[in-house]
Amino acid sequence: MNRKTKNEWYLTLPSFLWLLIFFFIPTCIIYAYALKPQNIYGSVGTGWTLDAIKSLLDPNYYVLLIRTLLLGGATTIICLILALPVGYQMTLISKRMRRLLILLLVLPFWSSFLIRIFAWKMLLHPEGYIKNLLVFLNFVDADTSLLYNLGAVLLVMVYTYLPFAVFPIYAAASKFNFQLIEAAMDLGASKRQAFWKIFVPGIGKGIFTASVMVFISAVGAYVIPDLIGGFSSEMIGNKIAQRVFVDRNLPQASALSVLLSLVVLLPLFGITFLTSRQKKIEAEARNRE
Repeated sequence: MNRKTKNEWYLTLPSFLWLLIFFFIPTCIIYAYALKPQNIYGSVGTGWTLDAIKSLLDPNYYVLLIRTLLLGGATTIICLILALPVGYQMTLISKRMRRLLILLLVLPFWSSFLIRIFAWKMLLHPEGYIKNLLVFLNFVDADTSLLYNLGAVLLVMVYTYLPFAVFPIYAAASKFNFQLIEAAMDLGASKRQAFWKIFVPGIGKGIFTASVMVFISAVGAYVIPDLIGGFSSEMIGNKIAQRVFVDRNLPQASALSVLLSLVVLLPLFGITFLTSRQKKIEAEARNRE
Protein backbone atom coordinates (compact mmCIF):
# COMPACT_ATOMS: atom_id res chain seq x y z
CA MET A 1 0.00 0.00 0.00
CA ASN A 2 1.56 3.27 -1.14
CA ARG A 3 1.53 6.55 0.76
CA LYS A 4 -1.30 8.06 -1.29
CA THR A 5 -3.56 5.09 -0.59
CA LYS A 6 -2.75 5.27 3.12
CA ASN A 7 -3.63 8.96 3.23
CA GLU A 8 -6.94 8.23 1.51
CA TRP A 9 -7.70 5.55 4.08
CA TYR A 10 -6.83 7.90 6.95
CA LEU A 11 -9.17 10.56 5.53
CA THR A 12 -11.97 8.04 4.99
CA LEU A 13 -11.61 6.27 8.35
CA PRO A 14 -13.53 8.82 10.52
CA SER A 15 -16.52 8.82 8.15
CA PHE A 16 -16.38 5.05 7.88
CA LEU A 17 -16.37 4.63 11.66
CA TRP A 18 -19.21 7.13 12.01
CA LEU A 19 -21.38 5.19 9.52
CA LEU A 20 -20.41 1.88 11.09
CA ILE A 21 -21.24 2.90 14.67
CA PHE A 22 -24.27 5.12 14.15
CA PHE A 23 -25.83 3.60 11.03
CA PHE A 24 -24.77 0.05 10.19
CA ILE A 25 -24.76 -1.42 13.71
CA PRO A 26 -28.12 0.16 14.76
CA THR A 27 -29.64 -1.02 11.47
CA CYS A 28 -28.47 -4.59 12.15
CA ILE A 29 -29.97 -4.40 15.67
CA ILE A 30 -33.32 -3.24 14.26
CA TYR A 31 -33.33 -6.06 11.70
CA ALA A 32 -32.52 -8.55 14.48
CA TYR A 33 -35.27 -7.19 16.75
CA ALA A 34 -37.79 -7.79 13.94
CA LEU A 35 -37.11 -11.52 14.37
CA LYS A 36 -37.49 -11.48 18.16
CA PRO A 37 -40.63 -12.18 20.25
CA GLN A 38 -42.29 -9.41 22.23
CA ASN A 39 -41.50 -9.09 25.91
CA ILE A 40 -44.25 -8.08 28.35
CA TYR A 41 -41.85 -5.58 29.93
CA GLY A 42 -41.46 -3.59 26.73
CA SER A 43 -38.27 -5.19 25.48
CA VAL A 44 -37.57 -8.26 23.34
CA GLY A 45 -37.74 -11.85 24.45
CA THR A 46 -35.39 -14.73 23.91
CA GLY A 47 -35.43 -16.93 20.85
CA TRP A 48 -36.48 -16.16 17.30
CA THR A 49 -39.87 -15.86 15.66
CA LEU A 50 -41.52 -14.52 12.50
CA ASP A 51 -44.58 -13.15 14.31
CA ALA A 52 -43.58 -9.50 13.83
CA ILE A 53 -42.89 -10.10 10.14
CA LYS A 54 -46.22 -11.87 9.69
CA SER A 55 -48.03 -8.94 11.30
CA LEU A 56 -47.01 -6.84 8.30
CA LEU A 57 -49.64 -8.70 6.27
CA ASP A 58 -52.26 -6.50 7.94
CA PRO A 59 -53.92 -4.49 5.10
CA ASN A 60 -53.94 -1.37 7.29
CA TYR A 61 -50.15 -1.23 7.08
CA TYR A 62 -50.27 -1.17 3.29
CA VAL A 63 -52.68 1.77 3.40
CA LEU A 64 -50.19 3.60 5.62
CA LEU A 65 -47.31 2.58 3.35
CA ILE A 66 -49.05 3.84 0.20
CA ARG A 67 -49.97 7.11 1.93
CA THR A 68 -46.37 7.49 3.12
CA LEU A 69 -44.93 6.92 -0.34
CA LEU A 70 -47.47 9.25 -1.99
CA LEU A 71 -46.76 12.06 0.48
CA GLY A 72 -43.02 11.48 0.21
CA GLY A 73 -43.17 11.43 -3.58
CA ALA A 74 -45.39 14.54 -3.77
CA THR A 75 -43.10 16.39 -1.36
CA THR A 76 -40.06 15.45 -3.44
CA ILE A 77 -41.60 16.51 -6.74
CA ILE A 78 -42.84 19.86 -5.40
CA CYS A 79 -39.50 20.58 -3.74
CA LEU A 80 -37.67 19.84 -6.99
CA ILE A 81 -40.02 22.07 -8.99
CA LEU A 82 -39.40 24.91 -6.54
CA ALA A 83 -35.67 24.25 -6.08
CA LEU A 84 -34.70 24.07 -9.75
CA PRO A 85 -35.37 27.75 -10.59
CA VAL A 86 -33.97 28.83 -7.22
CA GLY A 87 -30.73 26.89 -7.72
CA TYR A 88 -30.50 28.22 -11.27
CA GLN A 89 -30.93 31.85 -10.23
CA MET A 90 -28.54 31.53 -7.30
CA THR A 91 -25.69 30.98 -9.74
CA LEU A 92 -26.60 34.10 -11.75
CA ILE A 93 -27.21 36.71 -9.04
CA SER A 94 -24.53 38.73 -7.29
CA LYS A 95 -22.53 37.29 -4.39
CA ARG A 96 -24.25 39.62 -1.94
CA MET A 97 -27.74 38.52 -2.99
CA ARG A 98 -26.60 34.89 -3.05
CA ARG A 99 -25.35 35.09 0.52
CA LEU A 100 -28.60 36.72 1.59
CA LEU A 101 -30.65 33.98 -0.07
CA ILE A 102 -28.53 31.25 1.53
CA LEU A 103 -28.99 32.96 4.90
CA LEU A 104 -32.77 33.03 4.41
CA LEU A 105 -32.75 29.32 3.58
CA VAL A 106 -30.62 28.44 6.60
CA LEU A 107 -32.31 30.83 9.02
CA PRO A 108 -35.26 28.52 9.90
CA PHE A 109 -32.79 25.87 11.09
CA TRP A 110 -31.62 28.26 13.82
CA SER A 111 -34.89 27.65 15.65
CA SER A 112 -36.30 24.43 17.04
CA PHE A 113 -38.01 22.08 14.61
CA LEU A 114 -40.98 21.74 16.96
CA ILE A 115 -41.33 25.51 17.27
CA ARG A 116 -41.54 25.81 13.49
CA ILE A 117 -44.20 23.10 13.32
CA PHE A 118 -46.24 24.72 16.08
CA ALA A 119 -45.88 28.05 14.25
CA TRP A 120 -47.49 26.48 11.19
CA LYS A 121 -50.17 25.01 13.41
CA MET A 122 -50.96 28.50 14.68
CA LEU A 123 -51.02 29.89 11.12
CA LEU A 124 -53.37 27.14 9.92
CA HIS A 125 -55.54 27.33 13.04
CA PRO A 126 -59.29 27.95 12.43
CA GLU A 127 -58.75 31.44 13.88
CA GLY A 128 -55.30 31.91 12.34
CA TYR A 129 -54.18 34.63 9.95
CA ILE A 130 -54.16 32.45 6.85
CA LYS A 131 -57.66 31.14 7.46
CA ASN A 132 -59.04 34.65 8.13
CA LEU A 133 -57.34 36.00 4.99
CA LEU A 134 -58.70 33.20 2.79
CA VAL A 135 -62.19 33.69 4.21
CA PHE A 136 -61.92 37.46 3.64
CA LEU A 137 -60.95 36.85 0.00
CA ASN A 138 -63.80 34.30 -0.36
CA PHE A 139 -61.37 31.54 -1.29
CA VAL A 140 -62.68 29.20 1.43
CA ASP A 141 -65.79 28.95 3.56
CA ALA A 142 -65.80 29.86 7.23
CA ASP A 143 -66.23 26.20 8.21
CA THR A 144 -63.31 24.97 6.09
CA SER A 145 -60.51 23.37 8.12
CA LEU A 146 -56.94 24.03 7.04
CA LEU A 147 -55.58 21.66 9.67
CA TYR A 148 -55.71 17.88 10.03
CA ASN A 149 -55.71 16.93 6.37
CA LEU A 150 -53.21 15.71 3.78
CA GLY A 151 -52.91 19.14 2.16
CA ALA A 152 -51.70 20.72 5.40
CA VAL A 153 -49.19 17.92 5.94
CA LEU A 154 -47.88 18.28 2.38
CA LEU A 155 -47.55 22.07 2.77
CA VAL A 156 -45.52 21.86 5.98
CA MET A 157 -43.36 19.01 4.66
CA VAL A 158 -42.49 21.02 1.55
CA TYR A 159 -41.62 24.01 3.75
CA THR A 160 -39.46 21.82 6.00
CA TYR A 161 -37.53 19.87 3.37
CA LEU A 162 -37.22 22.46 0.59
CA PRO A 163 -33.67 23.54 1.65
CA PHE A 164 -32.59 19.89 1.32
CA ALA A 165 -33.43 20.18 -2.39
CA VAL A 166 -32.13 23.70 -2.99
CA PHE A 167 -28.57 23.23 -1.74
CA PRO A 168 -27.64 20.08 -3.75
CA ILE A 169 -29.11 21.62 -6.88
CA TYR A 170 -27.26 24.88 -6.27
CA ALA A 171 -24.01 22.96 -5.66
CA ALA A 172 -24.41 21.17 -9.00
CA ALA A 173 -25.51 24.34 -10.80
CA SER A 174 -22.47 26.26 -9.56
CA LYS A 175 -20.26 23.80 -11.47
CA PHE A 176 -22.39 23.86 -14.62
CA ASN A 177 -20.96 25.41 -17.78
CA PHE A 178 -23.53 28.07 -18.70
CA GLN A 179 -21.88 28.57 -22.07
CA LEU A 180 -23.74 25.43 -23.13
CA ILE A 181 -27.04 27.28 -22.62
CA GLU A 182 -25.77 30.22 -24.63
CA ALA A 183 -24.68 27.86 -27.40
CA ALA A 184 -28.10 26.18 -27.43
CA MET A 185 -29.83 29.55 -27.68
CA ASP A 186 -27.49 30.57 -30.52
CA LEU A 187 -28.58 27.42 -32.34
CA GLY A 188 -32.24 28.43 -32.09
CA ALA A 189 -33.39 27.01 -28.76
CA SER A 190 -35.55 29.21 -26.55
CA LYS A 191 -34.46 29.98 -23.00
CA ARG A 192 -37.05 27.55 -21.65
CA GLN A 193 -35.91 24.78 -24.01
CA ALA A 194 -32.27 25.38 -23.07
CA PHE A 195 -33.19 25.21 -19.39
CA TRP A 196 -35.00 21.87 -19.63
CA LYS A 197 -32.86 20.18 -22.31
CA ILE A 198 -29.41 21.45 -21.36
CA PHE A 199 -29.36 22.72 -17.78
CA VAL A 200 -31.57 20.09 -16.12
CA PRO A 201 -29.76 17.04 -17.61
CA GLY A 202 -26.43 18.75 -16.89
CA ILE A 203 -27.12 18.84 -13.15
CA GLY A 204 -28.61 15.35 -13.01
CA LYS A 205 -26.42 14.26 -10.10
CA GLY A 206 -27.54 17.25 -8.03
CA ILE A 207 -31.19 16.52 -8.81
CA PHE A 208 -30.73 12.88 -7.85
CA THR A 209 -29.03 13.84 -4.57
CA ALA A 210 -31.80 16.35 -3.79
CA SER A 211 -34.48 13.75 -4.56
CA VAL A 212 -32.89 11.16 -2.27
CA MET A 213 -32.41 13.62 0.61
CA VAL A 214 -35.97 14.96 0.43
CA PHE A 215 -37.68 11.62 -0.18
CA ILE A 216 -35.91 9.73 2.61
CA SER A 217 -36.56 12.58 5.06
CA ALA A 218 -40.21 12.85 4.00
CA VAL A 219 -41.14 9.15 4.22
CA GLY A 220 -39.58 8.95 7.68
CA ALA A 221 -41.51 11.95 9.04
CA TYR A 222 -43.86 11.43 11.96
CA VAL A 223 -43.92 14.72 13.92
CA ILE A 224 -45.48 16.73 11.08
CA PRO A 225 -48.30 14.24 10.35
CA ASP A 226 -48.94 13.86 14.08
CA LEU A 227 -49.24 17.59 14.84
CA ILE A 228 -50.60 18.90 11.55
CA GLY A 229 -52.42 15.98 9.98
CA GLY A 230 -54.00 14.00 12.78
CA PHE A 231 -55.26 10.43 12.46
CA SER A 232 -56.43 10.78 8.83
CA SER A 233 -52.89 11.66 7.72
CA GLU A 234 -51.02 9.02 9.71
CA MET A 235 -47.85 7.67 8.12
CA ILE A 236 -45.60 4.68 8.76
CA GLY A 237 -43.40 6.80 11.02
CA ASN A 238 -46.38 7.53 13.29
CA LYS A 239 -47.17 3.84 13.60
CA ILE A 240 -43.52 3.04 14.43
CA ALA A 241 -43.52 5.72 17.14
CA GLN A 242 -46.79 4.34 18.50
CA ARG A 243 -45.42 0.81 18.67
CA VAL A 244 -42.30 2.03 20.50
CA PHE A 245 -43.65 4.61 22.96
CA VAL A 246 -47.26 3.51 23.50
CA ASP A 247 -47.57 -0.21 22.80
CA ARG A 248 -43.96 -0.98 23.83
CA ASN A 249 -43.82 -3.55 21.03
CA LEU A 250 -40.23 -3.27 19.80
CA PRO A 251 -40.33 -6.29 17.44
CA GLN A 252 -43.32 -4.93 15.53
CA ALA A 253 -41.81 -1.44 15.43
CA SER A 254 -38.61 -2.98 14.07
CA ALA A 255 -40.56 -4.94 11.47
CA LEU A 256 -42.25 -1.74 10.28
CA SER A 257 -38.86 -0.03 10.15
CA VAL A 258 -37.49 -2.90 8.08
CA LEU A 259 -40.43 -2.64 5.69
CA LEU A 260 -39.96 1.11 5.26
CA SER A 261 -36.20 0.84 4.82
CA LEU A 262 -36.49 -1.89 2.19
CA VAL A 263 -39.12 0.04 0.25
CA VAL A 264 -36.80 3.07 0.18
CA LEU A 265 -33.38 1.42 -0.18
CA LEU A 266 -34.08 -1.33 -2.72
CA PRO A 267 -35.06 1.10 -5.52
CA LEU A 268 -32.00 3.23 -4.70
CA PHE A 269 -29.74 0.20 -4.91
CA GLY A 270 -31.42 -0.75 -8.19
CA ILE A 271 -30.90 2.72 -9.66
CA THR A 272 -27.28 2.77 -8.50
CA PHE A 273 -26.66 -0.67 -10.02
CA LEU A 274 -28.25 0.25 -13.35
CA THR A 275 -26.33 3.54 -13.46
CA SER A 276 -23.02 1.81 -12.75
CA ARG A 277 -23.78 -0.83 -15.36
CA GLN A 278 -24.66 1.82 -17.94
CA LYS A 279 -21.43 3.69 -17.26
CA LYS A 280 -19.48 0.44 -17.59
CA ILE A 281 -21.13 -0.31 -20.93
CA GLU A 282 -20.38 3.20 -22.19
CA ALA A 283 -16.75 2.92 -21.06
CA GLU A 284 -16.36 -0.40 -22.86
CA ALA A 285 -17.91 1.08 -25.98
CA ARG A 286 -15.46 3.99 -25.89
CA ASN A 287 -12.53 1.61 -25.42
CA ARG A 288 -13.62 -0.44 -28.46
CA GLU A 289 -13.70 2.72 -30.53
